[in-house]
Amino acid sequence: MSDSRPIGIFDSGVGGVSVWKEVVKILPEESVVYYADSANCPYGAKKEHEIIELAQKNVDFLIEKQCKIIVVACNTATAAAIDFLRVKYKIPFIGMEPAIKPASLESKTKSIGVLATEGTFNGRLYRETTERFAKDVNVNIKVGEKLVDIVENGLIYDKETEKHLKKLIIPFIEKNIDHLVLGCTHYPFLMPVLEKILPSQVKILDPAPAVAKQTYNILKKENLLTPQNRGMSNYEFYTNGNIKVLNSFLKKITNQNYTLNQI
Repeated sequence: MSDSRPIGIFDSGVGGVSVWKEVVKILPEESVVYYADSANCPYGAKKEHEIIELAQKNVDFLIEKQCKIIVVACNTATAAAIDFLRVKYKIPFIGMEPAIKPASLESKTKSIGVLATEGTFNGRLYRETTERFAKDVNVNIKVGEKLVDIVENGLIYDKETEKHLKKLIIPFIEKNIDHLVLGCTHYPFLMPVLEKILPSQVKILDPAPAVAKQTYNILKKENLLTPQNRGMSNYEFYTNGNIKVLNSFLKKITNQNYTLNQI
């Protein structure tokens, strides 16, 4: 069996494009519909019931687009809403999880840093993963204040952005971290600046490749993969925010043909 319906991906904004990039790399035959809820971004400090309400609207939109599986490409939305979504809807969901496990297992200094939103740190997944895999590791956490807004507004290479990141990252360096876990899908776009600030021995962990792999695994398990060599993959993007910002990110990361729509 196979299923040529698209994969659905949503995020609070453009950050989930970092996940889209990995999904289309590992699943080139699949069509994908991406929804950026930039009008309600950021999600990080919102209350749980607000995030659940927004997540439902995003999922309903993707289901209307006939999506067969949905990737919640937002750590905050995963933390607040994925359990609810899996009960309410019958289609499979893939969520984001900060890469605490690999960072903890690989750490030689037994000190790691986690940069995430307030909502992610308050979530069950973060708490359970940390308790299970980081018992003998010093987990240093920092809320990435303003970072989502910086990415959404295209200010990644602004001088003030580097100054702001230094304030967040230097305490990690002082704690002798050797891994930095990015707990928000917007943050990988800041990697060029983070690499300038961090010592060369610090490994930055982006969970997007693991999420793409899990998407493939679930599609295969549920017999939902699109037939091979179909040659008709289609990429649609929708945003309720600034369409120019989303387009600028897409131009930087892909040469694939896509359609971009404002709603």
